[in-house]
Amino acid sequence: MPRFYYKAVKPDGDAVEGEQEAADEQALIRSLQSEGLIPIQTRSAGGLAAQWARRRRRTLSPKDIEILTRQLATLLESGLTLDRSLGVLGELTAEEHVVRVLADLQERVRGGATFSAALEAQDGQFPRLYVNMVRAGEASGALDEVLVRLADYLERSAELRGTIGSALVYPIILLVVAGLSVIMLLVFVVPQFTVLFDDMGAALPLPTRIVVGVGEVFRAYWWGMLVAVALIAVLIERWLQNPDHRRAFDYRLMDLPLLGDLVWKLETARFCHTLATLLKNGLPLLSGLNLAKEVVENRKIGEGLDAVGEGLKHGRGLAEPLTSRAVLPQLALQMIRVGEESGALDGMLAKVADIFDRETRASVQRLLTLLEPALIIGLGIIVAGIIISILMAILGANELVF
Repeated sequence: MPRFYYKAVKPDGDAVEGEQEAADEQALIRSLQSEGLIPIQTRSAGGLAAQWARRRRRTLSPKDIEILTRQLATLLESGLTLDRSLGVLGELTAEEHVVRVLADLQERVRGGATFSAALEAQDGQFPRLYVNMVRAGEASGALDEVLVRLADYLERSAELRGTIGSALVYPIILLVVAGLSVIMLLVFVVPQFTVLFDDMGAALPLPTRIVVGVGEVFRAYWWGMLVAVALIAVLIERWLQNPDHRRAFDYRLMDLPLLGDLVWKLETARFCHTLATLLKNGLPLLSGLNLAKEVVENRKIGEGLDAVGEGLKHGRGLAEPLTSRAVLPQLALQMIRVGEESGALDGMLAKVADIFDRETRASVQRLLTLLEPALIIGLGIIVAGIIISILMAILGANELVF
């Protein structure tokens, strides 16, 4: 059976950790609970490489924040105080950067600071959205419940990013393999024929000269091409950092047939899920909207939400300004209107997020369904062009001989 690493807390608050064999993580959790322990974290024991990679990190990753949030919520629900819970987490954590953050949080809380203020003092390691949700939880006296919702929110956001990232793995591998195959043909195969053509003294056709020339450029200046690619990437990043350029890019992106629709659904799911979580935590609608629009990366949608905020200030509600600006897809607008009229806006926003989560995954699959054959066909055309150019030279040389 596989081995799992676990961190747990005894009923008296003492922390324990270790490794144990189990069929899966759920079986391990049941085993720990049967021993009277409160499971905080379980994961595959992993190897030395994984442990070394974890120790290299110096700042909190989104995964670190998600794990800490889930563990802290579990400890608070079990009856431990916030001060004691932070101390237990510090004892259970092996990563130095996480220990430092927890120690600073505990020190500030002991000094009389609120938890949200302590989070805010961590040099931006916790997003503003996170800090404000914790602040709302403190104001309502339900910090443990808010942390559970926060952990669910972070986990769901990570799942959505992971779905898109996993779906892009195969096309990226295909593109890299295709590029390497073409480069190998140009650098190693075509020069063999070039020597043959030189010995025969035949004049090469124009397509063959172009292919040979490209191969020679690759062989002689491959380092320059790598530098050029890196330089272009840096220039594009710098160009997008300009607000006007980024705005123009986002507007053009939304006009693309398939990609624009995918971005629209992705941003809709992200915005609705964030706003639903904020409203469930007790934030007013206007404050929640101002925070939720920070997770929207597309400038066109973001500017539409700014106008929606102005409409809210003038008492127009949420659905009407969203509809007038066409910020979200029609289905989302209709569901939000129903939720607003029925007084269950947070629940309806959560349903909208679920729907567009699924729509985003479906759109990614449709896009990949078109992209994969396009890459294969493109590679075939390039390879066929190289082969045909070589055959043209061979046939031309044969005509000279006969």
